[in-house]
Amino acid sequence: MKQKFLAAAVQMVSGSDVTANLQHAAHWVAEAAGKGARLVVLPEYFCLMGRQETDKVAVCEAYGDGPIQSALARMAQENSVWLAAGTVPLRSPEPQRVLNTTLLFDPDGEVRARYDKIHLFGFSGLGETYCESNTIRPGEQPVKADLGFAEMAFGICYDLRFPELFRQLSPYDLMILPAAFTATTGEAHWEPLLRARAIENQSYVLASAQGGEHDNGRKTHGHSMIIDPWGRVLAEIDKGEGVILAEIDPTLIQSVRTRLPALAHRVLA
Repeated sequence: MKQKFLAAAVQMVSGSDVTANLQHAAHWVAEAAGKGARLVVLPEYFCLMGRQETDKVAVCEAYGDGPIQSALARMAQENSVWLAAGTVPLRSPEPQRVLNTTLLFDPDGEVRARYDKIHLFGFSGLGETYCESNTIRPGEQPVKADLGFAEMAFGICYDLRFPELFRQLSPYDLMILPAAFTATTGEAHWEPLLRARAIENQSYVLASAQGGEHDNGRKTHGHSMIIDPWGRVLAEIDKGEGVILAEIDPTLIQSVRTRLPALAHRVLA
């Protein structure tokens, strides 16, 4: 029988200095662990919000090697937590593009799962233009991981808009979504999409966001939150940096799925 545990979402306002960002991340991971978190999730781009989109290419690392990954392994090991590292720029077969990757470290500092972001954000309007595919190569494989005490599905930011990704992985106990939603799209769509993913998959959702005005001028929505399988927001932070925690209760998951067996009623694959 799976037991209850505490999970934490870290919200950051990352800048263009990798060393400073890693120091901030380490602070919040330690704070979350000190409050009893067994799983800690960092936001997308936690290690770098560059002044240019190509900055991430300049600091990318080979999988399994590099100062960013070494720092993350230490954070997990020193705090004895499972650490989902928001996104790390990893080297791809194309020199001009990186993989935008969530790495899951166990409490010994070993990588236990890897997810390369599949859906790449594109948006133009209201004075903003984004095209992630210019500097990011898309991943191809949906991923979930068994932590022993929970099954966890992976998504990153723009993936939130594609429910078929998470349906492929269902059932699971918890979905994580490191993100850097823009202020514009976040205000309109962030919470309704997160709650919908929790309700339709009858799982917890832990969304760890960037939240504020960055030194490159970009504004992100924030509002990191943890949502239960009934769609209730258990914890939330507005703007700025911080950490939120909530209890993940396997009994509640089972209760929701028993009373309303929507996953068993699926007809179309």
